[in-house]
Amino acid sequence: MTDSYDAIIVGGGHNGLVCAAYLAKAGLNVLLLERRDIVGGACITEELFPGYRFSACSYYCYLLQTKVIEDLELRRHGFQVSPLDPLKCCLYPDGRALMTWDNVEQTQDAIGRFSKHDAAAYPNWVAFWERAAGLIHPYFLTAPPTLAELAAGLRTADDRAFLDHLLTASVEDVVTEFFEDEAIRGAFIHAHDAGDPTDPGSAWCFTYIRSSAFTPRENTGIVRGGMGTITQAMAAAARSYGVTIKTGVTIAEILVEGGAAVGVRLADGTEIRARAIVSNADPKRTFHQLVHQDHLPVEFRRSIGRLKTNTAYFKFHAALSRLPDLSRYFGGDFDVRYLAYTKISPSIQYFKQAWDDANHGRPPRGPVMDIQIPSGYDPTMAPKGKHVMSIWASYAPVRLAEGTWDERRSEVGEHFIDTLARYAPDIRDCLIDWQLFTPQDLEARVGLTDGNIRHLDIVPSQFLAARPLPGWAHYRTPIKDLYLCGAGTHPGGEVTGAPGHNAARVMLADLTARAPR
Repeated sequence: MTDSYDAIIVGGGHNGLVCAAYLAKAGLNVLLLERRDIVGGACITEELFPGYRFSACSYYCYLLQTKVIEDLELRRHGFQVSPLDPLKCCLYPDGRALMTWDNVEQTQDAIGRFSKHDAAAYPNWVAFWERAAGLIHPYFLTAPPTLAELAAGLRTADDRAFLDHLLTASVEDVVTEFFEDEAIRGAFIHAHDAGDPTDPGSAWCFTYIRSSAFTPRENTGIVRGGMGTITQAMAAAARSYGVTIKTGVTIAEILVEGGAAVGVRLADGTEIRARAIVSNADPKRTFHQLVHQDHLPVEFRRSIGRLKTNTAYFKFHAALSRLPDLSRYFGGDFDVRYLAYTKISPSIQYFKQAWDDANHGRPPRGPVMDIQIPSGYDPTMAPKGKHVMSIWASYAPVRLAEGTWDERRSEVGEHFIDTLARYAPDIRDCLIDWQLFTPQDLEARVGLTDGNIRHLDIVPSQFLAARPLPGWAHYRTPIKDLYLCGAGTHPGGEVTGAPGHNAARVMLADLTARAPR
């Protein structure tokens, strides 16, 4: 038995760090335990090849809450962002490229080269999603509302009709409502965790991602030093408030006595006590692996097992000796920052096929690719004159229909390179080395069940007051003094800091309402 604490944080991902920092800032004695040798979880910078550093999992800062940045003084601890412009460049097999910019009129000009109709529709598209995101963004740092509570807060019948439309519309419905050119539709289609862009309600959950419209420009973009700079700044802030952070520590079990969490048992048998335990692990990992089943109601365990973690992705990393030849898109002399964020999704059908393949256990024949070459903005990520390239590829089957990931990892990675070669024919000449993370790899490295980057799919049944489960969306659990603070809680995934912030607020209210045990 070791000394006791007010709170123990299980897992050093960004939300765990945020939660720890807020608790300690309020005067609590906090211990954070992390399995890996470095904190950060899925928000980390790693040197995967000598001299080449990568944002190994998360790769773009766009939803990190301003309140968290300011409360924890992250800029004082090293957080720096380079805003992107262009925001994104979409490449097409026929040699065309579409630039989207921070400026609406500039983006309209670019879309106009494809379709005058779609160029005229673009401002309305932007306004639609700002209105949609405006429904949920006010709740990011509050208790999650039920749909009934959200609807009751709307002022007009028109607002309520708009919400009704979102709840039933698919992303494809919205895209095709605004745009008629298939290339433009391909550029703007994305279903995220819904997978199938035709699913009713996929538009409703897409509002979560579109809440980036409310992130100040100075907090959006490529983070200098990679995404790990965010969590290193959070860790520095937490330590400045007195948090004890221990890495390389594996937790075997969350200890429960008399229906209350009382501490943790480490893999080496050490037991550490605390007034409260908060898990930054995903709900499935927390309740299936860290809490003995005898301590949980049977129906709660079953409900946790039914939670949806059906959507997975690939992460491909490559060290480049030089930039690939994209002169057919940009001419011979172009700004390297054009390549900071490029996308390959030439049509809605292409996107649908990628999901259908993954949904049937097949690696996608035509992967949807979000490609980042951040070294154009941040040369510290690679040796002088060289570059790093990372790709989020959609979608990955959570489980393969044929073979294993160890058997097929190389095959899938080579297919990604072949796909890139259709756009950049010399890509293989640029490659120094590459690595592919499958869902299995993401689970093993970062502890994400099924490789699910948002802990649980953000779908209508796991959104707002239903996240992770109806009745358990306020960071508390059936076990007294055991809390959740990760992306499987409200409001959801991405690097926001919101779940950690909200969980700390609930814990502080509970802990200060009673005398210490």
